[in-house]
Amino acid sequence: QVHLVESGGGLVQPGGSLRLSCAASGSFNGISVMAWYRQAPGKQRESVAIISLSSGTNYADSVKGRFNISRDNAKAYLQMNSLKPEDTAVYYCNAVARSSSTWRQYWGQGTQVTVSS
Repeated sequence: QVHLVESGGGLVQPGGSLRLSCAASGSFNGISVMAWYRQAPGKQRESVAIISLSSGTNYADSVKGRFNISRDNAKAYLQMNSLKPEDTAVYYCNAVARSSSTWRQYWGQGTQVTVSS
């Protein structure tokens, strides 16, 4: 079992910055992909940024040039700059990890990001 815990969300003014963190813990012996998703009220969950051992990084068009995903072993980070009101959403950490010889996808509980003046 893998547990993902996000932190770093909050209220920020347009144009500001936030850094989200995600820490993976539990019983696992490999993480191949870590990613950030977000879900705004009334909208579907969408992929924001992905970091993969095999494919590197990938970003949604809406955040390219403003967001940066990084990883340090079992932790992932999302540096968000030049934030806009439309970035307001619950941000979820996602990981594909191997536990008991099986690869599974795991989700964190989410952290709220609100961009407003």
